[in-house]
Amino acid sequence: MPETSLLPTGPRARVRQGVQPLARGLGRLGLTPNALTLIGFGIAVVAAYFAAAQVWLYAGALVIVGAVFDLFDGALARATGTTSKFGAFLDSTMDRWGEAVVYVGLVIGLAGAREVDSDLGWGPLLAAGAMASAFMVSYVRAKSESLGFTPGTGMASIGLAPREVRVVILTIGLLAAGFLSTWSASWPTGMGPPYPFWWQALVGSLALITVLATITTIQRVFHVYREAKKQEQQ
Repeated sequence: MPETSLLPTGPRARVRQGVQPLARGLGRLGLTPNALTLIGFGIAVVAAYFAAAQVWLYAGALVIVGAVFDLFDGALARATGTTSKFGAFLDSTMDRWGEAVVYVGLVIGLAGAREVDSDLGWGPLLAAGAMASAFMVSYVRAKSESLGFTPGTGMASIGLAPREVRVVILTIGLLAAGFLSTWSASWPTGMGPPYPFWWQALVGSLALITVLATITTIQRVFHVYREAKKQEQQ
């Protein structure tokens, strides 16, 4: 079973290096890395609000803005030499919390759509499934690193769908739902597809996240298993 991420390590590192000038600019405004972390969480909360209100286009735009903004705190900490264990802890905690809030917003928004059309019943379930699968990816990494397996950022490159990949998939689904919801509104009553195109795009992205995140969890469990066997043989 392959262990590499859908996002190679090289491009990920180049992106993080590329945002350092912007991060320094934010630092000159008096913002600290921890402040940037909290601002990123605030963006996620606003994205969740728009998702709950079924304003998919705004939700998608804010999710990607929050994801890009999340790069700034670590970049600023490295550029200014202010990295700390608490900062890393806060960043990771707010990332998980922000991701959860967005999925809760999706559950609410898709549940509202189901009340209008009872045929759209799978939406909230898949949003909850995507959230659970995504959290298992993060949990396996945190637990394995706490036990001494794959320390540092090594586990981030293992598995098909780390956080960056999930964010991209979710953003595409939300933006597509936003554009397609406007188009679907032009269909005459009773003449549209059995499932609205916006719903297919959004729920399809959630289903893909669920599948890929589940595979990633399994890949990381097998990785830790092999690492454990190596340590036992030493």
